[in-house]
Amino acid sequence: MSDLATAIANYWNAAASSFDDEPDHGLRAEHTRAAWARRLETWLPSGPVDVLDIGCGTGSLSLLVAEAGHRVTGVDLAPRMVEQAREKLAAADLTGRFLVGDAAMPPTGDERFDVVLSRHLVWTLPDPEAALREWVERLRPGGRLVLVEGRWREAGQSGAPYVAGAELLPWSGGVGADVLKAVVGPLVAELRIEPLEGDADLWGGPVNDERYALIARV
Repeated sequence: MSDLATAIANYWNAAASSFDDEPDHGLRAEHTRAAWARRLETWLPSGPVDVLDIGCGTGSLSLLVAEAGHRVTGVDLAPRMVEQAREKLAAADLTGRFLVGDAAMPPTGDERFDVVLSRHLVWTLPDPEAALREWVERLRPGGRLVLVEGRWREAGQSGAPYVAGAELLPWSGGVGADVLKAVVGPLVAELRIEPLEGDADLWGGPVNDERYALIARV
């Protein structure tokens, strides 16, 4: 890995212990958990289907996916995140496969999936456009790409980047819906944008930045 990739992996590995403290990460509040479950129900096909959760973190969305009856594979660069994801599903007596690996090139070999799901990840990638092309290639015909993204309120405010060099990433601070739509559109058969900033339950309270889901079919 490059020095920047190593720094990013180390950052998220260290953040694993407190990651779930954020309302939309840990989904500990029932209304927040229910809000994400409702959205996933509309974004994913009726199951069971094979879902690749890229940048799965501590596995909160993977858990909801498994609870809905789907087969989930999670990938994350941070070993401690992956460890917590495994523990989370095991505690719920649910099955999931979790792998440590680069989100831009998930270590799943030639496997294909019905859904590729990713939340708040592309802004951390050195080459997000290449990663998106790779993710689309991981889908079966008719498969769905589900990206939950946004432009964070903190972007543009003064302050040091979360790791040195992160400010040089192409989509540092997030990516707007128009930009992401322009990149993904040529790769898929159909696409829609679903605004999410107005649903306070998703985030544990009101937000005033851009947040949305891009749902596409290949």
